[in-house]
Amino acid sequence: MAFAVTFLGTAPIPTAGSGTAYKLWSYRIDGTGSDIPTGQRMALALPDNVNVQDPSVYPDVTALDGSFLWRDPVTRLNFVGRTATSPSTVTVTFVAPARTTTASARLFKSATVAPWSPVVFTVAGSGTAADGQTMVLPAPGVPTFTGRPVTDFEGALPYASEVFGVYQPLLGWVGSQAGTAAAAVHPTSRFAGLGPESFHGDDARGLRDPALAALAEHYRSSSAPTLASTAELAPAFAAVAASGTAPLTPMGLVNLFRQYFFEFDTFLGAPTGHIWVSPGGTVEVVETSTRRTLIEKTAELAEETTRKTEESQTDQDDVADAVKQDNTLDTKLGVSATAGVSAAKIYHADVSTTFGTQNTVKRGSEETHKHTRVQTAKVTNEIKRNFKTTFKTVTETTDTSSRRYVLQNTSTTELANYEFRRKMRKVGVQLQHIGTRLCWQVYLPNPGQELGLGDMVHVVDAPDLTSIPKPEPIPDLEDKQLPFHFEVPFLHDQGPDDDAKLTYLPEAGNACRGINSSTTGHDDLVQFCFEFPLPPAPPGYHLTGVASIDGHGAQLQLAPLNASDLAPNPDPGKNTLKIRVTYANWQGRKSMPFDAMLTYTPTDAAKDDLQKRRDTAQAAYQKEVGRREHEAYGKAVRERLRLVSALTPRRPEVLRSEERRVVFRNILRRLEGNGHYPQDPDHPPFAESERIKQLFDVEEMLYFVAPDYWRPGPVNPLAPNRDSVGRYPVPSENPPPLPTGIAELPLAGQTVAGWYSRADEYRTSGAAGAPTSEWRVDYLITEETQPAPLGSSLGWLIQIDGDERRNEFLNAAWTKAVMPVRPGQEVAALAWLLGVEGVAGLGLPYPVQPGDPTEYQNKTYGDVLQLLAAKLQASNTEVNNTLASEKVFETGFDPLEGGFRKPEDPYQIFDQWIEVLPTDQVAAVAVRYDPRTGQQL
Repeated sequence: MAFAVTFLGTAPIPTAGSGTAYKLWSYRIDGTGSDIPTGQRMALALPDNVNVQDPSVYPDVTALDGSFLWRDPVTRLNFVGRTATSPSTVTVTFVAPARTTTASARLFKSATVAPWSPVVFTVAGSGTAADGQTMVLPAPGVPTFTGRPVTDFEGALPYASEVFGVYQPLLGWVGSQAGTAAAAVHPTSRFAGLGPESFHGDDARGLRDPALAALAEHYRSSSAPTLASTAELAPAFAAVAASGTAPLTPMGLVNLFRQYFFEFDTFLGAPTGHIWVSPGGTVEVVETSTRRTLIEKTAELAEETTRKTEESQTDQDDVADAVKQDNTLDTKLGVSATAGVSAAKIYHADVSTTFGTQNTVKRGSEETHKHTRVQTAKVTNEIKRNFKTTFKTVTETTDTSSRRYVLQNTSTTELANYEFRRKMRKVGVQLQHIGTRLCWQVYLPNPGQELGLGDMVHVVDAPDLTSIPKPEPIPDLEDKQLPFHFEVPFLHDQGPDDDAKLTYLPEAGNACRGINSSTTGHDDLVQFCFEFPLPPAPPGYHLTGVASIDGHGAQLQLAPLNASDLAPNPDPGKNTLKIRVTYANWQGRKSMPFDAMLTYTPTDAAKDDLQKRRDTAQAAYQKEVGRREHEAYGKAVRERLRLVSALTPRRPEVLRSEERRVVFRNILRRLEGNGHYPQDPDHPPFAESERIKQLFDVEEMLYFVAPDYWRPGPVNPLAPNRDSVGRYPVPSENPPPLPTGIAELPLAGQTVAGWYSRADEYRTSGAAGAPTSEWRVDYLITEETQPAPLGSSLGWLIQIDGDERRNEFLNAAWTKAVMPVRPGQEVAALAWLLGVEGVAGLGLPYPVQPGDPTEYQNKTYGDVLQLLAAKLQASNTEVNNTLASEKVFETGFDPLEGGFRKPEDPYQIFDQWIEVLPTDQVAAVAVRYDPRTGQQL
């Protein structure tokens, strides 16, 4: 008789943490008592690519008692079986992947010590016995395991939470604050004369005031009906209010939601590395990880901790922390403070045409669902990119503080392969509605105008010029006095005094002749005028005079050298010296010696050459000084840029607190200007202040800023040009002197208030192909600076110790402040707002929307607002609602079937999803590959 094999089905593994990827598979083998005696071993032979688990891994599963798994090294079949404990029947149970397939299997039997032998068998639906049969088997391969089902974590408490909110303005009410601001913007419109008093009274309530009607008409959408007359306004106002008066409404709703984070399962993710070990071999693997911490102050401090590691990651490795940080930096969020609404990050949704809380909760839930799903996906991807691990295979032991693994292949015939897989976390996320708050909204222009900016003091050291040799001083050229020796000869041409012993005086009528008449009848005549050639003047000098003449005691007297008959004397042109004797006695000698000191003065050319050499030396020195100063200037600009970019931003909560104070200060000024806030500086309005704080959560005020492109400006702004400098131009290397009478500011040039900017020229192709100049105001960066803050390319005013939100606040055209009403004060706050904002439009019929309460039927806008305020006051003071919003912290995780519930009921969990996060832990997993196909088995 042939054996019969029947597939009994699969069942979950009855152990905690087993998941659904693997199941218990059961087959019944029937035969005669002789075919299957007690003690007979029966086994199904499954293909080698079926990932059958060793039953010894599940000691607590009674269905696996007596089961065994043996892999035939020759046929590479998986033998799963059991020893018969009674004749005729054996049930084989094993653990394998839950996925099913149809494949061929064989049946084997064996006595206790005998080898396995194949047998023929039949299966259900086939009466033909064969050595192998096609039957339902586990699918081949390793199933993808992503952890246990979420139902296994029911009751788990959240490890973190984050509060969100969605703000929606409520249409239908034309507020005084926004209305008067709109009137000021349109000075030539029909509603230009509107004042605060225009929004009060019966005419305002029914919008019978023509100016108010024109205001509502102006802010309707193009799809709304045109109002032909004031009489048509009342029935048509529903369309107008529903389509375009959002900027005028002073009231809105904030729906609050809490996001919970639950720690679920862990599992091994995709492979990050691979290693093989030869038969009988051992490999030591060292996992090296590095965490770098950089702390920058005025002096730079770099701290690097190495654990023989090469892992690069940030400290932000949890989705809850990443979501909190993303909310802190998200400039699309409304900004608030520390508790209640202020703990929430408020998003701005579309305006609401319905006052029904059920509808607004639904819309707010949808907005929150869309944003949080996208946000957690974004931060999860960022966290995933933060991890990098490198493994090093070493063959020597080193003393390191690292993780060390020893992989040993005990087989002597087969190569062992290991994959390194990163341990992954499953984090569950749920969203719950936790309340609705009534709010007052008001618009304020130029919100950042009153905020001061950080001005970093940075004194630039003067460049070191000591190493530059100063030019050697070149002395002025001085006059030179050179000696000149000449002999005055005795030139006797008449008379007997050939021995030169007589005394001579100038001859009358001829001063150039000397005469002696002592011998009667024989006058002696000698020459008295002489011209002596002079030696050439020294180079660069010319002869200018005679300083002195020394006759060495000779009895010769000379006429003054500057006598008119001798001029010019000395003669520079002829280079001669002239003398005229006025008394002479040669004392018997033929010549008399004289020594003169000739004066030579530097020529103009020599002086010019000297000055040129001085100027050249000074210019070379100044050029080097200028180069050093320019280099120091460039280094100072680079250093300032580095310091500015590395400045630690101030804490976001401090920046937000300053901004809230500025916004609230402007709100009080607005109320003061409209007569709602006393203006007596000697008597502060204590009562009014306390009243406002009683009705509104001042510390929880939030605000939304309008982008800078809404800021008013010229229709055709001037394009950047060569003279453009930007918001904070780079300081000039050589600043121009201040005008007379203007004192320089303290610390001028020694402070930095922002990122430097300058104009740059770019050459582009014009319409005709000719190059044209294109100027842009650029911001300066270096290879060491951090990325420039948001708005740098837009020419924003940048606060160097602020964050993105602060910079957006500084450059915003206006801000919309939203003041939440304190829980329990909704009715009183509405009454106060009616006095501040007026009643314009509140007497018109309220257009009931689908989902609105039935009591809204046949009511005016004012009536519905009163009902809404009363309902919210009751809801927000009901203790059971408070307990419902906190129940997750008490009861823990409650799986949400389908992952999403229609968000119509308040205080309910309505959204659920799972995020997968990497960790810094890696595990080694043994794997096998088909040598023919290369596929993993």
